[in-house]
Amino acid sequence: MRIDLLIDNARIWTGDPARPRASRIGVWDGRIVGLDEELDGLVADRHLDAGGATLTPGFNDVHAHSAFFGQTLLEIDLSGVASGAELLRRLEDGAREVPADGWVVASNFNPLGIKDEIPGRDALDTVVEGRPLWLKHASGHAATLNGVGLREVGIPDHPQESDQVEGGRIVTDRTGRATGLVEENAQSIVQAHHLPDARADIVTALELATRQYLREGLTSVTDAGIGGGWIGRGPQEFAAYQDAHAAGRLHTRMQPMIVLDVLHEVAGHAEDPAAATLDAGIRTGLGDEWLQIGPTKVFTDGSLLGTTAAMTEDYDQCPGNHGYLLGDPAEVSDKVVRAAGAGWSLALHAIGDHAVDFAIDTITAAQERYGRPAIPHRIEHGGVVRDEQIARIAAAGIALNPQPFFIATFGDGMARNLGPDRTALSYPARRLLDAGALLAGSSDRPVAPGAPLGVMQAFVERLTETGRPYGPDDRITAEQALSAYTLGSARATGWAEKKGTLTRGKLADITVLGDDPTTIATDRIARIEVVATIVGGEVRHGELEEK
Repeated sequence: MRIDLLIDNARIWTGDPARPRASRIGVWDGRIVGLDEELDGLVADRHLDAGGATLTPGFNDVHAHSAFFGQTLLEIDLSGVASGAELLRRLEDGAREVPADGWVVASNFNPLGIKDEIPGRDALDTVVEGRPLWLKHASGHAATLNGVGLREVGIPDHPQESDQVEGGRIVTDRTGRATGLVEENAQSIVQAHHLPDARADIVTALELATRQYLREGLTSVTDAGIGGGWIGRGPQEFAAYQDAHAAGRLHTRMQPMIVLDVLHEVAGHAEDPAAATLDAGIRTGLGDEWLQIGPTKVFTDGSLLGTTAAMTEDYDQCPGNHGYLLGDPAEVSDKVVRAAGAGWSLALHAIGDHAVDFAIDTITAAQERYGRPAIPHRIEHGGVVRDEQIARIAAAGIALNPQPFFIATFGDGMARNLGPDRTALSYPARRLLDAGALLAGSSDRPVAPGAPLGVMQAFVERLTETGRPYGPDDRITAEQALSAYTLGSARATGWAEKKGTLTRGKLADITVLGDDPTTIATDRIARIEVVATIVGGEVRHGELEEK
């Protein structure tokens, strides 16, 4: 028998407890046909020497924002800015590349990283020479405009209550003047001026993003919200995904979530459940191994960075502020359950513990009525999760998807906002595994850096940007972190039967590493070289020696 590909001289971490290690792997028609002695007597059309490299199942990020990320690669990058003066310098330098009549757009701004005073709207007017400025916060839950930008999008200098947006806020100072900061759903005012993006532009962003994914060993990614709301790039965003796939410009397997905002009532037979869905009943699961519609994405609260996540108690240094839910809870819950009735898996963004309560209650109500779906219901983030909530999540089979690299990027600021008791309950990992719950790998890129090896190191170390321990009791081992980014992610996305381990019959999605993340010092995991990335048996990044 001939096969397409054989790789030997490898250190293979299979992710399969029944056979955890191997040295050879064979591929035919995009799938794994065997390991080691199972390949005896087979002849390969292509024979590669791994040179002692470590092979793992392909990395799988279950929560990123791909078009959003791809666009940031074309915008002024504000990551790492630590002072008001540095912010102004970056904007001034970047603005030189923008046409005189164009918007200056910058990304990856982290207000908690500014150690002194954040420049106000008037200073921002000056530094970009009177052009409109759209400064996107790294959290994705807020943006800052300068004065010119506010006028361009129609936000008055002194907004009234009637100008505010439900589930969001145009922030004003003590005199009632708009500061330029817009939170949560208030960002829709800005986006209504800029969106929708052209499908061709979304395709370009997806190509840039997925090429970067390959360089980092990612073979599968879930895009956590497209098609509408303040997170989407436009109402034809899934069509742009199809365009990219058809043109060969989608380089990793993708599972985009459709935001709840675009689901609507669709009539059916009197015996059918009340349905919030897309026309013709399109729902979760449509597609194939390369491009599949995922769950519907639902925003229930805001962010820890902006103290808008919904808590049961006030933020530690913000008396009277415990965040807020986005929208009327009864109305949101009703629509979410109707989406489940139409066959949608649910993915509820919930960061504060009050929002997590809401998410658990809503998902369990949907499951009691319609059962558990093949692609599990999910809670995204879990910024603060109490132990009794974890027990409920595990019992209901819900996938909670935390982002440990938030700790390495924003941990000091989050800890200040939460206080020590809630910091110990923040972005759980070990507590999930101990309870028997699903744990997947995810980044929320571009909110935080998304290279999987860096996220794995953060899972293991749980250290803030200044090296302080953050919820250390939730640390996990490097092997558990690697399993989360492979089999855990496959389970959370409904693909555990076809990927997540290097075993016979599964998709030949393989990450080739210069060292073994389960054996080296934990502080070196993020620096391991990604030698090659193989998707469906095709080497799509890097190279191995041909025999």
